[in-house]
Order: sequence, then structure tokens, then C-alpha cells
Amino acid sequence: MGKDVIIACDFPGREETLAFLDRFQDRKPFVKIGMELFYAEGPQIVREIKARGHQIFLDLKLHDIPNTVEKAMRSLARLNVDMTNVHAAGTIEMMKAARRGLTREDGTSPLLIAVTQLTSTGQDQLEKDLLINHPINEVITAYARNTREAGLDGVVCSPLEAGMIHEACGEGFVTVTPGVRFAGAAADDQTRITTPEKAKAIGSDYIVVGRPITQAEDPVAAYARCVREFVD
Repeated sequence: MGKDVIIACDFPGREETLAFLDRFQDRKPFVKIGMELFYAEGPQIVREIKARGHQIFLDLKLHDIPNTVEKAMRSLARLNVDMTNVHAAGTIEMMKAARRGLTREDGTSPLLIAVTQLTSTGQDQLEKDLLINHPINEVITAYARNTREAGLDGVVCSPLEAGMIHEACGEGFVTVTPGVRFAGAAADDQTRITTPEKAKAIGSDYIVVGRPITQAEDPVAAYARCVREFVD
């Protein structure tokens, strides 16, 4: 499994998204389609971007009762995305149901990963809002182990946690890490962040980068910088 940069296409609609992707002529980047775009445009935007030759991480973070998640994943499996996810907080049984639903009749499946804790969540929110009175790294590691037990491929986590998750769950357990910013850039609404170079050194397998690329004056150059710092 090679490292890669995933661009978060968090745009309000089809027109803005395709205009952005039209900038990339030499290389078709791996892209993330999240709630904003998927809820605005529906499954057709996934099919259209896939037809253009992009790999897709469909980032919908399913979290519901096991039966509902299994049926939803059965629908998503037909979109032929390359990666999708659930919330690890949904329990091991829910994650097992997600795996069943996403597995096609021929036994193949996209990468299925689980969110441990959002990169906007810090220790204060964990304790005050979620009433989880354990150190955040212990919680994240426990959720990662649950994810592995459920038979999923890896987790979404902060790049700062990629190393400890590989240590707990093995090098083959995939870490997909948002919360990446160039050195000196604003953190925006993220709290557990680092740079592409440091994410590589810590052990991230994929980094998800949104505003530092999509809002850059030259998005293609910003993407190339990410690839240079993280992959090359």
C-alpha cells in the first residue's frame, strides 16, 4: 500500500467541484466526497467523478443501528468507491454489519475505515461534552482496536496518532489522517494537526487535505507540494 494525498472536495455543488477538478490535467488526484457535496448532489456526483478517473473516498461517517448501516452500505457498494467510513463509536457489532453490507457478491470491498475521534475534538470536549473521562489517546487506541476486531481495514485519526495506532494494531492497519496543514498555516477548526512532512514521519498512510489546497491561490501547486512533502 503506497502513501497518497486525498483532496477534500468540500464544495457546495457539482459546478464548483468539477471546475476545481478540471485544473488537474497531469494527474488525477484521489478525492474525498463528504456530506456537503453528497447531500447536495447525491450519488450521481460520485459516478461522474469516478468516470473521470479519480479514486474516491466517500466520507459519510455512518453511525446508526447495525441493520440500517448494513443496508446503507449495500447501497454504497454499488457506487464502486475506493474507500468509505463509519464512526467507531457505533460499536463493534455496527462495524461488522457495515463490513457485511459493503462486501460485494464476488467478495471484494472498498477500504472500510472508522472514525476514532474527530480532529476537532480535544480532551476538554471529550470530557465535558461526551462524558468520556479517559485520556484521548487511550480512547482513540481502544476505538482502533475495536475497529480491527470488527474486521475493518483501518481508521480515520489525527496524524499525531498514526504511529501509536500502528503500534497497537499493526503496520498493515490503515491510517487516514485529516488535520494536515502546511507549516505556518492557520489551524481553522482543527485542533490535532501537523504538517505533511511530519505526518509522513509519524506513519500516516493517507493524508486528507482540504482548504490548504482548495483555497490556495494555485491549487495544483499546493497539491504538488503536498505530494512532494508526503509521498516523494
